This record gives sequence, C-alpha cells and structure tokens, in this order.
Amino acid sequence: MAITEQTLLTALQTVIDPNTGKDLVTTRQLKNLRIDGDEVSFDVELGYPAKSQAAALRKALISAARGVAGVTNVSVNVGWKIVSHAVQRGVQLLPKVKNVVAIASGKGGVGKSTTAVNLALALAAEGARVGILDADIYGPSQPMMMGITARPESTDGKTMEPLENHGVQVMSIGFLVDDDQAMIWRGPMATQALDQLLRQTNWDELDYLLVDMPPGTGDIALTLSQRVPLTGAVIVTTPQDIALIDARKGISMFQKVGVPILGVVENMAVYCCPNCGHTEHIFGADGGQRMAAQFGVDMLGSLPLNMSIRVQADSGTPTVAADGDGELAGLYKAVARAVAIKIAQKAKDYSSKFPTISVSKNT
Repeated sequence: MAITEQTLLTALQTVIDPNTGKDLVTTRQLKNLRIDGDEVSFDVELGYPAKSQAAALRKALISAARGVAGVTNVSVNVGWKIVSHAVQRGVQLLPKVKNVVAIASGKGGVGKSTTAVNLALALAAEGARVGILDADIYGPSQPMMMGITARPESTDGKTMEPLENHGVQVMSIGFLVDDDQAMIWRGPMATQALDQLLRQTNWDELDYLLVDMPPGTGDIALTLSQRVPLTGAVIVTTPQDIALIDARKGISMFQKVGVPILGVVENMAVYCCPNCGHTEHIFGADGGQRMAAQFGVDMLGSLPLNMSIRVQADSGTPTVAADGDGELAGLYKAVARAVAIKIAQKAKDYSSKFPTISVSKNT
C-alpha cells in the first residue's frame, strides 16, 4: 500500500508543540516533506530557539510518522529560523539586529538587570544569537554581571566592537568609564550617549538584542522607547504593591508610544528557606499575576528570591551560565522561551522586501 502525503500529514498533525499548543502542520512549520517508497523525510522550522527541546520534538514526530502503515524509515530535522518582526511605526530597524526587546521596570531594586542578563543567557543557551545593551547610564551593572572588564575596540575610529562573554555580546557605558566615576550628565547628554552606544556598536548578526532599561519612566526611558526599534517590552516587577504601582506606569508608557508588552515577569515571588524548606511570600503573593490580568498581558513567569542568584550575578557568572541544568536556570529558560514565542507570533517586518524607487534623469 502506497504512503500518501495526506495520510502522513494527518498523522503528523497529532504532534502538538508543547510551547504553543498548536500542531506543526497547520502552522506551516513542517516543510520539505518527501516520500520515497517506505522512507519519509521532512524538516521542522520553528520560529523560536529550542535547542533543549528539539530532541523530544523530533522523537515525537518520528513516532507519529512510523504509525503510518508502510513507513519504515523516518528522517527528521528540527531547527529554527528567527526573523525580524514589526516595530513602532516610523522607527527604522537596526542593521544586523532582528529583534530588540526592552527589559524594563517602573522602579529600581526589583532585579531587572539580573533578570535581563539571565534571559539573554537563556536565549543563547537555546541556540539564538543574543546581545545586551546596558541602557542604565547612571548605574551600569552588566559589566560586573557578565564578568567583563575590558574596553571596546574600534577598527575604524567611528564604531565599536561589542565585548563578549558566556556567548552573549555586550555593550555598556560601564566599559568606557572607571567603576567609581559618576556620570554627572543631564538627560539629553545621557540620551545621546545611549543612542551612540546602540547605533555605533557593530552588533554581529543578532537574533535578539535585550536592552536593560534604566528604572522608571523618565526622560531617558521615554526617549529610548520612541527612538529604539522595539519588537516589544518585558516588564519586571516584584509582587509588592509599591513596586506594582510603578510597574503599571511602565506598561502605560510603552502602550502610549506603540510598543507591545510581551508580558510580565514577577521577580522575588517567593523565598524558600534552604535549611527547613519553609516558603514565605516576603513581598506579597500573585501581584504580578493580578497586574497582568488587569492590563490583559501575559504572565511570563515567576522567579524566586534566592541568594545564589545574587551571588552568581555578582561573581560575573549569572545563574544560567553557572548552573545551566539547575532548577533556577530552568525557570529563566522557561521565561525566555515564552518571550521568544510571543515574538515569533507577532507580525513580521516586511520593510526589506519593499522595492526601492530611484529617479534618474534621462539625457
């Protein structure tokens, strides 16, 4: 009995992507299906990096294909292709950067920078090309967290090469000034410096550039959200009411300038005593969940209050790099995957496909 394409597709349609809840046939992620006698081959092209899950998905697809009568050999390649997605109207994309994501909070002290660096490392661990722009001019922390003390080099005297560690490209004003030097700049100067860091860095073909935003909704944060081509924003908060008040302002700011909110991350959600195992909601419970529901945005995940997260970040080897297979790293990877999936579901950017019109004078 000959194997038909429709029979095979019907069988493969039973395999559901655990991250999206959709099958790979209907979403057109299954490609290049070939049937040669009793042999079947095809590719799966996801819209988000999924290195840690590719093997399990491949196994499920092979099992489904072998369930079709007559199929003996199955060859499956599971990969991903990350593309550019739409940004604010009238803002041009950065060269060599497909998607820019703002990691923001309404106030300081909620663990925004620690969350940003671990999400960047998690995306890189899943197979994406990732960079971090430390946009906190007055209090840059990414050099310490990423364990980088060098100065950026310039090959042409006009642009800078990003520094790199743990497989992530990084740029920060902290690389250009001494640790104890205060940046006594007014808003316009700081904004200009940040714009130069963003646009005069030779980012090397990034799938995602995470911008560790300054806290609050002041001049720098507002200007960034208007000038930088943002695919979306992630809001980091603690469950505490005082933090949620300011986080709501952050959501409102992005919404007013047309930047989609990818979701909310609740940091320091719960403390678990390492000695007795008792758990305590020190900053309150489910505040981030309630705020996400209030604004109709996704709750991307909750992260615990854990001393090892702080110790590892201070040492220059954040949690995802220090213990990539651990429970805490798994939480960051789950949040990073949720962010990547939200981006993959957004409208794609087609500006590069528009024709260029040139006017010439006939002689």
